[in-house]
Amino acid sequence: MRIALLEDDAALFALTSAWLKNEGHDVHGFHLTRDLIRFASRESVDLYILDWMLPDQTGGSFLTWLRQTREDNTPAIFLTALDSEDDIVAGLNAGADDFIIKPVSQRVLLSRIAAIMRRSRPEAASLIELPPYRIDAGRKQICLRDEPLELTEKEFDLALFLFRNIGRLLSRGHMLQAVWSVSPDLVTRTVDTHISRVRAKLQLKPENGFRLTPTYNYGYRLEQLETAEG
Repeated sequence: MRIALLEDDAALFALTSAWLKNEGHDVHGFHLTRDLIRFASRESVDLYILDWMLPDQTGGSFLTWLRQTREDNTPAIFLTALDSEDDIVAGLNAGADDFIIKPVSQRVLLSRIAAIMRRSRPEAASLIELPPYRIDAGRKQICLRDEPLELTEKEFDLALFLFRNIGRLLSRGHMLQAVWSVSPDLVTRTVDTHISRVRAKLQLKPENGFRLTPTYNYGYRLEQLETAEG
């Protein structure tokens, strides 16, 4: 996963980051809330892990901004030394999916992360049924009304990533890392070119109940419509 970690304690940041990287996750680290806000304004992630007390703004203020201003429901965990009932309630009311009190062991943290991702991403199964589409990750095949579509490997991988993140605004950098395993800072039209091909080949349009829309200077969102239009 692509994880954003907000933690101003250098030792705790290094330890938590090492645990996550050892599990194969890509970690983007921040010591100030304003830097994370700047990052989240142009990039998406799979999970936020947030301290509450930071030198500038609280992790709670970031999460409120993310949920209310950005309308972003990406899973978020508070990992903090604050341990009162009021603190926990405040964190959950701000939109957190979990509240973990420091210190925490590696096994417990990783287990809590896995539990949250299972709840938030049940569509990560190998077979996704979203009529009129059927996405078979094992066979690397997508069918539209039971008809297999001709896709290249990267077109399939990108389509699968989009369907597994329906409703989420995904940045170009996130897609570059997830599908092509390259730096999100790479200046390339690869994502936009493949998005155009996927949209055309899958016929992602309101008549089929889906819409793939761009967001200027950010990325794309695949939306499932309430009812087919047209």
